[in-house]
Amino acid sequence: MLDYLVNRSRAKTISIHPVSASGVKKWLSKQRAAVKNWAAVNDFAGKPGQICLVPSADGHLDSVLVGTGPGPWSWAGLPARLRTGRYAIAAELDPPAAQDAAMGWALGCYEFTRYRKPRRKFASLIWPDGADRGRVARLVHGIALARDLITTPAGDLGPADLAEAAKTLARKHRARCTTIVGDALIEKKYPAIHAVGRAAAQAPRLIDLRWGNTRHKKLTLVGKGVCFDTGGLHLKPASGIQLMKKDMGGAAMVLGLAHAIMDAKLPVRLRVLIPAVENSVAGNAFHPLDVLQTRKGKTVEVGNTDAEGRLILSDALAEADSENPDLIVDVATLTGAARVALGTSLPALFSSDDAVAEAILAAGNEVDDQLWRMPLHEPYRRYLDSHVADLNNISESRYGGAITAALFLREFVSAKTPWVHIDTMGWNSDSKPGRPKGGEAFALRAMYRMCEQRYGR
Repeated sequence: MLDYLVNRSRAKTISIHPVSASGVKKWLSKQRAAVKNWAAVNDFAGKPGQICLVPSADGHLDSVLVGTGPGPWSWAGLPARLRTGRYAIAAELDPPAAQDAAMGWALGCYEFTRYRKPRRKFASLIWPDGADRGRVARLVHGIALARDLITTPAGDLGPADLAEAAKTLARKHRARCTTIVGDALIEKKYPAIHAVGRAAAQAPRLIDLRWGNTRHKKLTLVGKGVCFDTGGLHLKPASGIQLMKKDMGGAAMVLGLAHAIMDAKLPVRLRVLIPAVENSVAGNAFHPLDVLQTRKGKTVEVGNTDAEGRLILSDALAEADSENPDLIVDVATLTGAARVALGTSLPALFSSDDAVAEAILAAGNEVDDQLWRMPLHEPYRRYLDSHVADLNNISESRYGGAITAALFLREFVSAKTPWVHIDTMGWNSDSKPGRPKGGEAFALRAMYRMCEQRYGR
């Protein structure tokens, strides 16, 4: 993707003129008649992502007008829609806008190519003046890593493969990555992870990546790593099981975010915890109404084996909380209820800390990677009560499922620890410029921006 961002040279370039909807009239008033007429013929109004190709007198492409808006996506359609060649932005952009242009261009060149060769070549853009190349590169690579992992089928990305991806990332950044596998989870007191994953061909495991200076504040990221979810003995229907390779989207997102943080060398002590399992059906699968032990010591009645993500996260969150970090962030493809409430491209944000939540929302608005905060509504906690255990893993009510899932997770983090839970789809259900159908790292750019602001560079 970054190969299509190139340095200036003597090679011929075609000019791209960024024009906003609010400034299009003023901009056109300063142009020659031919440009004005061509914009009028093509109804060019500067809408984000709108393109107008302006020909020269001899019929060749002279320049390109593109409508711009906030974030990178206005630029993402250009690499595929323009003929191959070299293009340059013919305007001064402030650094954030220059970075958006470069990032949008690079993401517009993204393809998932594990199983086939790239389908096409893309147009190239001269690096915009003022763009922080390192920042653009680390975010693009982080997003691509997450997308590639999510889109890879479960037959090629089981718990062991996910662990290997984390180890590869650790080697790249000189981090330390260890795993606790199979029955060792019982010995090391991660019983819920073991219970959920023990029926699969690949043993369950806890992936633990550590990086950074011990003098710095500790940030712990926890990602749900369900590499495939059958629903367990509460077997999913065909319509529900089809996309369950994406149920490790939370793990993929935190690995992509970890890459960006480590690549930037942010002054933070980073820990990434990923409980990696397949929720499978076999003779040793955990049952409905089983009572599971957890690392925190709380017992959980299994109201539904298809609510397995919160079970494995409970052990990982308890471990994360044991070190009293500055902040815990967990990311999970956790509930359909969040998708019903907010749709597929807007992650739900829950937090025990108002200041942290506001910082994330502000960062998301700044970089056009929004989340929506939802409440940890205390009266709903009673729906998790169990008659035989400390709590149930599902609510007795059919309503408010995203909230009760978040309340369940909160049980495993102490009140004094700032905690964030992001409930994400992890998947683009249709294709848009720079965002093809497939795995997606929603909120990665927002979370990275928040980390920059919270921990400095």
